[in-house]
Amino acid sequence: MAVKTEKYYVPAQSPWPLTGALGLFLLAAGAGLWSAGLGGIAGPVVFAAGTLVMTVMLFGWFSNVISESHQGLYSEQMDRSFRQGMAWFIFSEVMFFGAFFGALFYARVLAVPWLGGAGNNAMTHEVLWPEFESIWPLLTTPGGMETTAMGWLGLPLINTIILLTSSVTVHAAHLALLQQQRSRLKAWLGATVALGALFLSLQIWEYVHAYEELGLRLDSGIYGNTFFLLTGFHGAHVTLGTLMLFIMWLRVNKGHFTPAQHFGFQASSWYWHFVDVVWLCLFIFVYIL
Repeated sequence: MAVKTEKYYVPAQSPWPLTGALGLFLLAAGAGLWSAGLGGIAGPVVFAAGTLVMTVMLFGWFSNVISESHQGLYSEQMDRSFRQGMAWFIFSEVMFFGAFFGALFYARVLAVPWLGGAGNNAMTHEVLWPEFESIWPLLTTPGGMETTAMGWLGLPLINTIILLTSSVTVHAAHLALLQQQRSRLKAWLGATVALGALFLSLQIWEYVHAYEELGLRLDSGIYGNTFFLLTGFHGAHVTLGTLMLFIMWLRVNKGHFTPAQHFGFQASSWYWHFVDVVWLCLFIFVYIL
């Protein structure tokens, strides 16, 4: 007896992977030029161009996938591939942030105490930096630059509450979708997008406060480096997550998604919960401890 095989749609060649690679390159180049103070206005312009390219790529690629799905080209195997792909993508992001948290751990637990003469390194301490005190956060660089630590009260605590609340609202939106309550779905998902935008606005405010009032900058030694790299990359991920959820909100308003078929929404909510967990770790290990 012949075995019925399941169809598997293979899409045509697409420009979006290359477009995404170009956008990421422009973002990285622009951020590098901007943070290093090179090229004058070139850094912000290149960074803005990268942001624009990434936004166009997301909307374009999502549009193609939505069109293919509505044409009935996808099978159950394709759905499993999407789920596996998103799971591996989030895993790669866990490893990405794991590397930066590892750098923070190395600096706080190993490098800074070593410079302070911990263990059998008293001679090294006397030779390299006799005035150094092994206290975290490290507020004085070897060059003599002094900075101020960012406390956990105020904007960081408010942003933590905002992100934790957004996890609740996106879950409420998912429940509304499963219960086919479209008005609640629109409201809860729209609230999640608004909370994401509010978080980013307050983080910009926090950065301005750090630079202008605390003297906390990217070049403020290992403390400034780790603070801005961890919070900055997290902010970039929140920006991507907010954009993804905004696209999902537009789709919801067009009548897309059913309780049985809504993986686009589900994948975006997975990603959002991921960035919320990362922020909780940041709040504990960067701001409080």
